[in-house]
Amino acid sequence: MPGQTPKRTASSPAALQSKLDRLDQELMRLVQQRAEFYVELHKLRSGLEIPATLLPEAEDRVAEMVASASGPLQESVLRSVMREIRSGCRALVRQRRVAFLGPLYTYSHLAAIHAFGQSVEFVPVGSIAAVFEEVHRGQADYGLVPIENSTDGRIADTLEMFTRLPLRICGDVELKIHHALLGKCPRQEVQEVYSRPQALSQCRNWLAKHLPQARTFEVTSTSTAAQLARDKPGAAAIASVQAGVYYGLDVLAEQIEDNPENTTRFAVIGRDANPRTGHDKTAMLFQTEHCPGALAEVLNIFKRNRLNLTWIESFPAPGQKRTYLFFVEFEGHENDTRVRRALKALQRKTLRMEVLGSYPMTLSVQ
Repeated sequence: MPGQTPKRTASSPAALQSKLDRLDQELMRLVQQRAEFYVELHKLRSGLEIPATLLPEAEDRVAEMVASASGPLQESVLRSVMREIRSGCRALVRQRRVAFLGPLYTYSHLAAIHAFGQSVEFVPVGSIAAVFEEVHRGQADYGLVPIENSTDGRIADTLEMFTRLPLRICGDVELKIHHALLGKCPRQEVQEVYSRPQALSQCRNWLAKHLPQARTFEVTSTSTAAQLARDKPGAAAIASVQAGVYYGLDVLAEQIEDNPENTTRFAVIGRDANPRTGHDKTAMLFQTEHCPGALAEVLNIFKRNRLNLTWIESFPAPGQKRTYLFFVEFEGHENDTRVRRALKALQRKTLRMEVLGSYPMTLSVQ
């Protein structure tokens, strides 16, 4: 009737907003309840002397939950939500220090966020060696270092540090690397491009085609390049879009990497061993005698014990001419029966052998 207020239907904007408000309140209540249960679980584990790792909970459980959750949100969004909730809960027990190759918003920093969430104390340092030293001296609980790239292969600085310091790989993160050209000037005015050697290498074809007149300069990190692009007229940086936002730069071009599937794998390093999850892999290094067939005999041990190799790299042994160390990863945990049997056989066939760690399978993130 004229003059009467329309009835609020179940599908009216006001009714839907009311439902959203109630759901938000329920979400907050459940998140806080989860935090209380997490702290209680930690106290029980401590009382029973059950080892409580400081690493994030097994990502395969998160993957299973995300995969089974039907709805319009993408998996990456759900992963981000769960990562930050878990990160905040862990910080209630103890806030961890995580070292990485800085400054802020390098790809190492982004990988560290994906691995640990943002409720940790991030420690940016100036070199990969410094990341190892921070963890070795106990100044950081964990470190995050690049170990291989799909375009440029192994990261030599990381492999060398594993030969020098007795640290363990506790996990790894595979990050898709999307480079952007960042600057304060129009693209046609760019005269100099700064970035890490690996980033410049991964964009060399794009640079040759679109900026043939620009000179390239290598710097220690992509974030350092972004700082230079911010402060120097006619300069641009190759770095992440996130670095551009942080340093107030314009995005002159996105996804300029030559390989659209460009990924970098980062190792989480620490001092403690991981328990078995049933979905693990193990990393190790070894040195064989310098004689015909020595490497073949070692590799045959993996075959006999039905251990699938997922990665192998050779690396010059520090201080020794024509002598190489081999880094390998294979499926299985160092406490598995087959792995223990293989390790005993490897000790008899190698001059040097060190297990670098067992950890859950790679977490891939966009």
